[in-house]
Amino acid sequence: MTRLAHSLSTRRAIIACGMTCAVAVTMIGACADSSTATETESTDSSATSTQAGLQSAKWGSNVTVSFANGAMRYRSNGIPNHARQAQYALPNPGVRVPGATSAYAGADPTAAQSYDFQIPLVPKKAASPTSTNLGTIGVMISGAALFNPYEGDGTTVAMASNFTVKNAAGANIAFLDVCNGHPTPMGAYHYHALPPCVTSMVDTDGGPSHIIGVAFDGYPIYGDRDINGKQLTAANLDQCGGVTSATPEFPQGTYHYVLLATTTAASSIRCFMGQVSISPAMMMPGMHM
Repeated sequence: MTRLAHSLSTRRAIIACGMTCAVAVTMIGACADSSTATETESTDSSATSTQAGLQSAKWGSNVTVSFANGAMRYRSNGIPNHARQAQYALPNPGVRVPGATSAYAGADPTAAQSYDFQIPLVPKKAASPTSTNLGTIGVMISGAALFNPYEGDGTTVAMASNFTVKNAAGANIAFLDVCNGHPTPMGAYHYHALPPCVTSMVDTDGGPSHIIGVAFDGYPIYGDRDINGKQLTAANLDQCGGVTSATPEFPQGTYHYVLLATTTAASSIRCFMGQVSISPAMMMPGMHM
């Protein structure tokens, strides 16, 4: 399953469901080779550091993470390490938010990206939350990116607007795949909600959620189960989609974001609780049009 797209956003330079404005975290440049390496240099792992938890995360073989100077460097080709659709419902030219009458069934456009980010290991709460940008807002253990809940107009919830179109053989082709993700027309695969294809790699039935990614403000990202395996809902989370509680990696408790399988905006991170610097128009390759 894989690629999907978003439409030509009117904010071209940084828009979204398809474009990725390089946010938070300094974007360093080139994609690393696809070997899972956890290269580590001594870094202060205080009680507020996420290093130990992030080091224990099950990063895919297409992801390289290293730790130095108070940051985790994340490098990936952006192609998720799980199956994708052979075709996706892709927007017609010039369409920002596609629907069944403004999209067509096309071959999965997912293509290699050059993700190279420095993410803080000691996240700091901001004075007030900052709305997440369109485009990449975090990175996942699968090697792919996380987007906020919205399509290219910044208001349409992707999970609420999923649809299908017929391909030449008469089969239904979905906009979002069963992983709650898709590629942009230019090939950047990303998620808009809880990705079961990722949680299934690290969680067990009825057990707690484990780290599945990290947001650009440095706070870890989890699935929708608490430390006791109880399912969480939007009512358990703050306005950004986060909560402070114990997790398998942080038994003493830590602030973290939770992704939900819902058709509301609570499906992904709506705002950053931590400090993050957004680079205005630094788009990563293959972002939305």
